[in-house]
Amino acid sequence: MLNLDPAKCSGCRRCEVQCSFFHSGRVGRSASRIKVVKIEDQGLDYPVVCQGCLERYCAECPVEAIRIGPVGEIHIDPELCTGCGTCESLCPVGAIELHEERPLVCDLCSGDPRCVRACTMAALTFEPETKDVVSLSAFHEGSEGLSPEEKRIRFAQACFENLRKRWVSARRG
Repeated sequence: MLNLDPAKCSGCRRCEVQCSFFHSGRVGRSASRIKVVKIEDQGLDYPVVCQGCLERYCAECPVEAIRIGPVGEIHIDPELCTGCGTCESLCPVGAIELHEERPLVCDLCSGDPRCVRACTMAALTFEPETKDVVSLSAFHEGSEGLSPEEKRIRFAQACFENLRKRWVSARRG
């Protein structure tokens, strides 16, 4: 899965640019499968991408258009997908978003994530054999009715708060 070191992220958005260009041939945040959350008043830049969660909420697709690949990547069958938005509404961190009536989610670029290549700060890394599977049940609660962007902000703030606590603890001890 993709891992993030938020202490290294500069908010440059190279990951977004590379992702959108690789997948669509165009540059634009809306076509990217990774989104950098920027919260200026907190000095926060945090890329949000599919977490490969334990629950796999997105796989609850009513037409079974979503399958999980061998390294945890998400595959959406365009022949089966109706663009209903169920996967978007179920993802608790906003990692899936409809764009032009198609759900976009990280597919790990077939094992060679372009966002990782583009990150000159080494904030993003890829571990195909990771055994650490994260539970997003805490984020699932309270995410109903939120837009993907609101979910991403909520997730980024929580992750950043955990990082801030570790930093403060390390300075004191």
